[in-house]
Amino acid sequence: MEKYLSLSGNHSSNKRSLEGLSAFGSLEELILDNNLLGDGLVLPGLPRLHTLTLNKNQITDLESLLDHLAEVTPALEYLSLLGNVACPNELISLEKDEEDYRRYRCFVLHKLPNLKFLDAQKVTRQEREEALVRGSFMKVVKPKVSSDHVEASPEHHYTPLPSASRDLTNHRGVLGKCRYVYYGKNSEGNRFIRDDQL
Repeated sequence: MEKYLSLSGNHSSNKRSLEGLSAFGSLEELILDNNLLGDGLVLPGLPRLHTLTLNKNQITDLESLLDHLAEVTPALEYLSLLGNVACPNELISLEKDEEDYRRYRCFVLHKLPNLKFLDAQKVTRQEREEALVRGSFMKVVKPKVSSDHVEASPEHHYTPLPSASRDLTNHRGVLGKCRYVYYGKNSEGNRFIRDDQL
């Protein structure tokens, strides 16, 4: 009876490669890091599995994965999804920040409330409470691009500048005068004058 199994780095991209896991009903820890596993990931029922790592794969659909894990791994307490598109990381993607990761954690804990660790970080009581209240609203929905979407041509880009200023050969500047002058003793310039200079 195997309780621990590591299949890291096998680059198993098809579903059939995980079908054999059904023979490991007493499995408690499963490591599937650094494979080519994507959104079609299907795990058999693993009722005793408490630790699952899917780091550095190609998972993008977070909600489908979490719904599947809630169904087939009811005892799951430790989950790690680092290195997947589904796990926002500001070191990998410049569009992501710490707030994106916080929302991700909240959504994962909403879907899998029994987790004690997520991505090598302990789940706090505050995170658990926030997931109960707001977790269902933390799902990140990406807009779908329709097939008839036509990209704007370069000459029709919006610009706040008047059309005359876009012509590089016709330069016009704006010059104005300030009507307000401050002569008080607390002006910015006076802070650099010492008392013995007055």
